[in-house]
Order: sequence, then C-alpha cells, then structure tokens
Amino acid sequence: MLSPEARSVEAVLMAAVEPVPPGLLAELLEIAVERVEPLCHELAESCREEGRGFEVVRVAGGYRVQTSPDLASYVERFANVGVSARLSAAALETLAIVAYRQPVSRAQIASLRGVNVDGVVRLLEHRGYIAPVGRASGPGQAVLYATTDAFLERLGLDTLDQLPPAEDLLPGPDRVAALEEERFPTGDR
Repeated sequence: MLSPEARSVEAVLMAAVEPVPPGLLAELLEIAVERVEPLCHELAESCREEGRGFEVVRVAGGYRVQTSPDLASYVERFANVGVSARLSAAALETLAIVAYRQPVSRAQIASLRGVNVDGVVRLLEHRGYIAPVGRASGPGQAVLYATTDAFLERLGLDTLDQLPPAEDLLPGPDRVAALEEERFPTGDR
C-alpha cells in the first residue's frame, strides 16, 4: 500500500503533460525536496511489484509516468492510428548531428550531411525536438540550434550526458576499410 504522499505524487504525475521537476513536486505536496526522490522510488517500486502497465521514471530533469517498455508495440499501434510520426533517415541523421554538436547552425549541419537541411531542420523544430538557442558570432550571425527537453523526453533520457558516446555508433577502422574496398575495389582507384 502506497503512502498518502506517494499517492499524491502519483496523482500529480498522472495529470502532468511534461516531466515534473522535484522542486515543483515538493512545493505542491508541501514537503522538503529531499523527500521527493524517495517517494518517487516508492511509487516506481510499487508499479514494478504490481506489474503495472506504466512506470515512474526520471527524464528531462523531472519525473513522469510512462508506459512500460514491454508494452510499446500496443501503445505504438494506438498512438499511430492514422498518423505517420516516424522520422526519416535524413531527419534522424540531422537530429543526431544537433544532439552531438550543439549548438550548431544549419550551414554546419549541411556541411556535415552534404545536402540542404532547411526542410529537415524546420520539421525537427516544428516537432519540438530542436530549438534556436542563440546566434553565431561572425558574418550573418547564423541561428544556432540545440535539442530540447522534448528530445530528451522522447528518448527517455534525463540529460544529454546519457547519450551513448559517438564513437560507439561509428564502425571501426577495419569495417571502414572493408566498406571502402567494397565500394572502390583496388583496381578501380
């Protein structure tokens, strides 16, 4: 049985649209902020023990209730009825560049990708995954973009530090050499 305070946290998280910061939970429950984390852990443990279809997680600097990962296929079917919310490979590549190089300008993204990225940047900005965070010093003062809390939320991360190291996502030197040999056999160079 949950404590009354943990039940109160649960009620707030169920009504919240975005992750709720611990400071706000403390303020709402009129308790010390140090008590919030143990209450959220109590609530999370209760969800696990009862085998609930949702869990309490810490993401983007706050707590939220989200569906259990093992039920993702059902939730995706429900959420995607009549909607195409998937990002294209170009959008994912652009989003990765912003995540790992931020703050970054459109020109810098285009240089890395080798194609015009205006449409993709507009799409990512429209979906709330990236946002302007300032302007570059120098000619033209280009708009600089960075990822948003919605990006962290979508990936289930609390901070950007939880992104895997970029090196882990790249093929090793042996694989690169093999790919080059497949694409440009020795006789074709």
